[in-house]
Amino acid sequence: MSTIFKNDWASILGPELEQPYYREMRAYLAEQYRTTPIYPSMHDIFNALHYTAYEETRVVILGQDPYHGPGQAHGFSFSVQPGVKTPPSLQNIFKELHEDLGCPIPDHGNLLAWAKQGVLLLNNVLTVQAGLAASHQGIGWERFTDRIVAALNERERPLVFILWGKHAQEKAASIDTDRHCVIASPHPSPFAAHRGFFGSRPFSRTNAFLKRIGNQEIDWCVPSLAELETAAGDSQSSQ
Repeated sequence: MSTIFKNDWASILGPELEQPYYREMRAYLAEQYRTTPIYPSMHDIFNALHYTAYEETRVVILGQDPYHGPGQAHGFSFSVQPGVKTPPSLQNIFKELHEDLGCPIPDHGNLLAWAKQGVLLLNNVLTVQAGLAASHQGIGWERFTDRIVAALNERERPLVFILWGKHAQEKAASIDTDRHCVIASPHPSPFAAHRGFFGSRPFSRTNAFLKRIGNQEIDWCVPSLAELETAAGDSQSSQ
């Protein structure tokens, strides 16, 4: 089962995939995907881990569970595919990013540019039933993502953990705050953003920590759709 992962997560999470709880969850999800609309696509569940290897992770942004609307979730916390309307929580993230670093508000909600720089966009729960928020809480994903956070915590090279909301902050107990940087605030959802998310400046605080430990800062400004299309065209022409 460790062949699910094509990078160094395979050796770290391979044993977890053989645990009884994971086998039970896998059987449950197989039936769910067969009979019910589930997000994200089965092939996208582990995208965050595929795109951001263990040793390349510099920042973790921990979300709650995937978006539960059609076409939104694609395996990264808070991110949506280009062409999908930017959800309210992500709109608030972009507002804070603009206020914090002056980045233009993107014309799409795809955060792959962050993932490629070592930002692990991880949800606490990795699947959800269509239209039913939090419907897959308690089936086993929390234990699985606990293992991911524990593995990252064991790394000698310090990381930044950005924990937005109560569910994400429950992971803080397993993080060594003497070594790693933890940035916690209310969730960016419209219901909570005004309670302390706005003004928390997570992006500049992350870069300040990375700079302090001699690590490269994250370019948080998200490329526009036109820039993404140009980059894709350049990549194809160079092949």
